[in-house]
Amino acid sequence: MHPRRLVLAGAALLVVVLFALWTTSSGDYLYVPNEAQPVADKIEVAGEHDPADAGGIYFIDVRVRKARWLEQLLPFVRPDGATLVPGQAVTPPGQTFTQWRMQARMDMERSEQIAAAVAFREAGLDVDATPRGALIEAVAIDVPAAKTLQGGDVIVEAAGRPVLTPGGLVAAIGTISPGEKVMLRLRRSGKTIERTVRTVAAPDDDKRAIIGIQISQDARIRLPRKVNIDLGDVGGASAGLPFALEVYQQLGRDVDRGYRIAATGEIQLDGSVAPVGGIKQKTVGVRRSGADVFLVPAGENASTARRYAGTLRIVPVESFRQALHVLQTLPPK
Repeated sequence: MHPRRLVLAGAALLVVVLFALWTTSSGDYLYVPNEAQPVADKIEVAGEHDPADAGGIYFIDVRVRKARWLEQLLPFVRPDGATLVPGQAVTPPGQTFTQWRMQARMDMERSEQIAAAVAFREAGLDVDATPRGALIEAVAIDVPAAKTLQGGDVIVEAAGRPVLTPGGLVAAIGTISPGEKVMLRLRRSGKTIERTVRTVAAPDDDKRAIIGIQISQDARIRLPRKVNIDLGDVGGASAGLPFALEVYQQLGRDVDRGYRIAATGEIQLDGSVAPVGGIKQKTVGVRRSGADVFLVPAGENASTARRYAGTLRIVPVESFRQALHVLQTLPPK
C-alpha cells in the first residue's frame, strides 16, 4: 500500500478509536465541580422572607457522572478540578447508580428537616425533635459488616447500650477493642432485628474499633412553621449547613451581613457540623462563583479546602452556632 494511504488509514483508525473511547463509559466515576448557587430562592419559610442585600447564602454540590474511557486513560482530558473515583466507592456491589441517587435524595430530605430544626431552635422557637437512632447511610465494602448491615438500617442499641444518636453509637463502640464482635439491635423495614458484626481498627488509630459505616441522625421532627426546600435533582446531606443558615436568615436574622457566604457540611440535630465528600470540587466551584467566604467542616475538610482555595477565605467550623459567631465577627461589608 502506498505510504500516504497507510498514514491516512492509520489516522482514520486513530479517530475511530478515540471516538469510541470518548463515547463509551468506564466503570468508574468523575467528581466534577459545579459553581456555588444562592439558596434563597430554593427555601421558603412560611410567613418569613430573606432580607434583600448584596450578599446571600450559597450552597455547593458536586456533579457525579460516569467517566469516559478516554478520561480514564488520559487525565489531561478530564474537566478542570475533576477527580476520578473508583466505581465501587460510589455504588457498592449490589447497588445501581439509580439506587445511589435515590439514597442521596433521601439523605437530602433528612438533612432539610434537621437543618430547619437546628435553625428554629437557635431562633428560640419550639421544635419537637426526637432522636431515634443512628441511621446507616453506607457500609464500606471491605469490612465484615458489609455482609450483615445495609444502608437504611437504624441502629438503636450497640454493645448492650441504647443508641439514640450517632455520638451514642461511637461511644458504645468505643467500649470494645478492634477485632471484637459487637451485638447490634436495629430497625430494618419496620422490624427490629439483632445482628452481630466484627469490628475493625480505625485507619487513623489501630487501637480504636469501628464498624466501617457512614451514619447520620434518624429522628422524628415536627417544625413550628412550614419550610419548603427544593434543590431539584441535587442529593446528599452536605447542604445541611447552608440550609440552616438560610432558614435562620429568613427568620429575620442578618446572617450574611452583605457577604456572599458559601457553606458545606452535614448538620446534626445537636447543631454540630460533620465532614462531607467532594471537598476539592466544592472548593473549586465556590472559588469560581466569586464567593467571599467558604464555611467548611473543621479538620481534614478544611485542610483540603485550603489547598485549592487560592485567595478564597476558608473558615472551618464545628457547629452551627460557631458558624453564626464567625459571620457576626466579619468586618462590616
